[in-house]
Amino acid sequence: MARAPVFTAAKQAEQLREDGNFFFTKNRFSAAIDAYTEAITLCPNVPIYWTNRALCHRKRNDWTKVEEDCKKAIELDNHSVKAHYMLGLALLQKQDYKEGVKELEKALDLGRGMNPKGYMVEEIWQELAKAKYLEWEHESSQRSWDLQTLKMACEEALKEKHAIDYSNAEGTINESAVAHAKQLEALEQVFEKAAEDDTPSEVPDHLCCKITLDLFRDPVIAPSGFTYERSVILDHLQKVGKFDPITHEPLRPSQLVSNFAIKEAVRAYLEKHGWAYRLD
Repeated sequence: MARAPVFTAAKQAEQLREDGNFFFTKNRFSAAIDAYTEAITLCPNVPIYWTNRALCHRKRNDWTKVEEDCKKAIELDNHSVKAHYMLGLALLQKQDYKEGVKELEKALDLGRGMNPKGYMVEEIWQELAKAKYLEWEHESSQRSWDLQTLKMACEEALKEKHAIDYSNAEGTINESAVAHAKQLEALEQVFEKAAEDDTPSEVPDHLCCKITLDLFRDPVIAPSGFTYERSVILDHLQKVGKFDPITHEPLRPSQLVSNFAIKEAVRAYLEKHGWAYRLD
């Protein structure tokens, strides 16, 4: 007899969730929040009720409450993509970039390989890329300033050394000038090399999808050996036909396998070349 109230509470909470979903589709966020809050009161251990309410708070730009609800959802389910994603956004809003990026990266890792119905990789990537590019821009500006300051100090030291060598020279003035020029040239090459990672260039082809030509977010490899962006190849198989777009061999979604080697290569490349996060 004791189980009946529990069943009734769970059923009532689910109805309230459906009510909240309906209000959300109508942009009635306050009413949706009330419905989800009632559902949480009845069944506080269901993570989706917390993430649904957090989404409403996000629509109202109430980032403090987004953070609170997402943290609770993560306590209940540490694998909730939406909870980590929205928590990351909330932390970025209060300029906690380090923790915000960490949450977005967690959401991205969890989101890879998910059922297409709940696939959020591209949406997460867009926000993560913006945050990482801003982080790189700030850090590279500081590195550039430090390198320029150091370069000027080195050039000044070489200039002083050349002046001393010139004053002490006896019939070897030209040799001193040539040596000084070579030292300046070598110094220029050293600093060009030091700034290389922060200088935008072309991203290696093997790190880009052959269909979109963009950096891989969630790479999968087909039996043909070619690697594609997961969402793009799935879209191709659904809308164009079940064949490999390059080899035209038959291809089914179940044959696609995550390419962890390329995923790691992209991560390592971005770690070293933050400018590649830039979204055109």
